[in-house]
Amino acid sequence: MSMVEVEVTVDGDSIETRDLPLLDLAPYFANEPGSKESLAEELRRASEEVGFLALKNHGIPQELLDRSIEENKRFGALPMDEKLKIKVDQHQRGYIQPKATMIKHSTYHNNDTFDLNETTVFATEFSPDNPHVQAGKQFYSSNQWPENLPGFRETVEEYMTAMQELGKSLLPLWALALDLPEDYFEPYFRDNYTYYRMAHYPPSEVVGENEYALGAHADTGFMTLLPAADVEGLEILDTKGIWFRPRKVPGVIHVNIGQFLERWSNERFIATPHRVAIPASEDRYTTPVFVNPDLEPVVECLPTCHGPDNPPKYPKESYWDFFKWYMANTYPHYDDFHSP
Repeated sequence: MSMVEVEVTVDGDSIETRDLPLLDLAPYFANEPGSKESLAEELRRASEEVGFLALKNHGIPQELLDRSIEENKRFGALPMDEKLKIKVDQHQRGYIQPKATMIKHSTYHNNDTFDLNETTVFATEFSPDNPHVQAGKQFYSSNQWPENLPGFRETVEEYMTAMQELGKSLLPLWALALDLPEDYFEPYFRDNYTYYRMAHYPPSEVVGENEYALGAHADTGFMTLLPAADVEGLEILDTKGIWFRPRKVPGVIHVNIGQFLERWSNERFIATPHRVAIPASEDRYTTPVFVNPDLEPVVECLPTCHGPDNPPKYPKESYWDFFKWYMANTYPHYDDFHSP
């Protein structure tokens, strides 16, 4: 039975703490009979009703999760001039300073104050002979790496690879949950685009009006994998317009749906709005990885998600097109870039 508690946020407003749907992947990874179908049903229910869930027995070693946080802290401790050596570029890779983010396209919250987090973004590195790399197309590029942090790059790449493999291992579940053949999504993830948002949320005892560590938004892509943070702050908007915090469960990985999957599924699966409150006294570090399809394929409404009384709500689109729109309406620095 789901438990609900009420606590107080830093700005004095009451907010509930709730359990998220918790999926156990152990039977699935052990190929136990019926486990795939059972988990797909749980995933379907969570995706239609909440848009957020948590995974246990996910197979990512806690030691690797811990190392990813330690490398986040190492980078965060660098002087600002060192961080700015890898300042974010037009390909959305590199360091983003505090007060450089504002989600301008939110339909569920009037974000009018810049976010207080600092973020460093890494993403899939495509082969040099990729024609889009050779053409200089936006988002096809190499990552920027800090100097004088031995072991940093190796840990980041190991972590991204492990999280991407976990995400792609879930594709049969997503397909079955949508009443599709379990291999349906494989062709869309052959050269997929994954990015890693290494985030640091500094504390503040004084919080301004409408000020957040990360303003209300829904993610862009297919799925987000977010290991549970030691310091709370994640807040989720339910379908009734009530904000709540997920109960802290050590070792789990949260999963939420991005807008591209929401659009692809004709809103059958929901991309749930969420935000991060400014921590009062402790630094908060998170390491979300966004596992998305290939950038180029143009997709249309899934065949099981529309009908005579439920026509497609969105036009055909590629993830590249949607991602470009989202980023241009989230990061002011995009006004300075003009790329093919």
